[in-house]
Amino acid sequence: MPSKGVQCYTYIAVSGCEIEFSVPGTNLVRNQLRIFSNDHLEVDKKNIKGPFNFSGTFSFRVTQNGNQITIQDITINTVTGDNESGSMKTMGNQASVVTNDVVITYGFYNAGPGTAGLPSSDQCWVTVTPNYSNWMGQIAAPDSPQAGKLFSKFFLPAVHDVGMNSMQHANAVISSSALVDVLVQLNPVFGEIAGMMSHDIVMHIAPNIVEGLAITQKDTLPTILEIGARYFEFRPAFLHKVIRPDHPIPDVLYFSHSAIPGMAYNEFLYDVVTFLVAHPNEIVVVQLRWDGVPADCAHPTDQELADYLNTALAASNGAVVAGSEDDMRNLTIEQLREQRKRLILFVNSDSFSTYTDGGNATLNGDSILAEFEQISAQSQAGKPFTNLQCQATATNIRDVVVYSVLAAGADNSCLMATKPICDSKTLPWIAANAGRLVDGELVVAMNDFFDGATADVAIEWSRQRLQ
Repeated sequence: MPSKGVQCYTYIAVSGCEIEFSVPGTNLVRNQLRIFSNDHLEVDKKNIKGPFNFSGTFSFRVTQNGNQITIQDITINTVTGDNESGSMKTMGNQASVVTNDVVITYGFYNAGPGTAGLPSSDQCWVTVTPNYSNWMGQIAAPDSPQAGKLFSKFFLPAVHDVGMNSMQHANAVISSSALVDVLVQLNPVFGEIAGMMSHDIVMHIAPNIVEGLAITQKDTLPTILEIGARYFEFRPAFLHKVIRPDHPIPDVLYFSHSAIPGMAYNEFLYDVVTFLVAHPNEIVVVQLRWDGVPADCAHPTDQELADYLNTALAASNGAVVAGSEDDMRNLTIEQLREQRKRLILFVNSDSFSTYTDGGNATLNGDSILAEFEQISAQSQAGKPFTNLQCQATATNIRDVVVYSVLAAGADNSCLMATKPICDSKTLPWIAANAGRLVDGELVVAMNDFFDGATADVAIEWSRQRLQ
């Protein structure tokens, strides 16, 4: 009988919590602490009532001490494999659940038939971790021995392409053909496929293509900070010169993913400063860079960057001031707090990164692990920090891009497909092996669709490094 597989990945770091997965005829419970679980379930017609009913519901339920925190579901057609309805129907529906003491992050990928090496089973990942709004204050409390140590002892949870967490601004500019025409020029594969379709068809599916290939986060910045992120990279630029004169959205700096506009830079700074004011022991690190930003997207001047920063800091009434890369490397946690330098911001750092175009262009994460294994004290030497990049860039694999464009939908991003597969390898590696990294040099662990497991693994290493 027809069936559709679902691969289920879990990570729990809160005592008393359970994750229960359910498909017709089967329930599966996971409650082990700090274990990366990986299980397979089938939505099978033989367990679905009714001779002409081929749709079954996959769901997960999270409880704490027996009390339900959330339940999420999706109805899957066992014949077509398609998602029909449910709370996880699209990526935009899959927002993390935050309570005072627990955060649940999750994601669901609607798999196709396994084209281009992508999985043929749906992928679902769920993490249950503490609300880490105040984790720096907890593991390096004011006046504690830990707070007297260098900030560079920290191991920071980091977010890849934080500004690509919404289609709000992309949708506003993609309603005209200008951005689509620019993308056709910038992405050869996209251009090749678009050339096979009518312009009207390309325009119709363009939002789903952009969402599938460019959206790398799905939570708001305040939520991402509550999950535990403390390091960000931002690529501020103005709209592409072909689009900017039409003023489809306000003429301000946006996060730039190629020519696709994401989060506004002033909104990013506002949310970070607001968070820091509300959490006086936390410190956030931001690097500005412009790799991958087309020259036709005007870069800000130094004065414009200063104006944006000063405007954001003014809202803190002096509670937060900007720190530098040198401050990050040379001051203690306590000194940064005393000097109110809790927004550390710098430009184009010469950090050591594990990212390579070849290594991160993977569907299974093995080549990312190979890059991790090559890290040495020599490669870290003299660098301001080390960036362990866990995210796969399947969008650099031609056949995957072709499939993603042709099957464009809001529930089948190839980046969501590789997320749990890679995390189930990279995060256990970090948990087991990060002790080999230079102890006095800041380390960040970066990921797409920022999640509780990435945060928890990094924070646990911060705790150990500060002992």
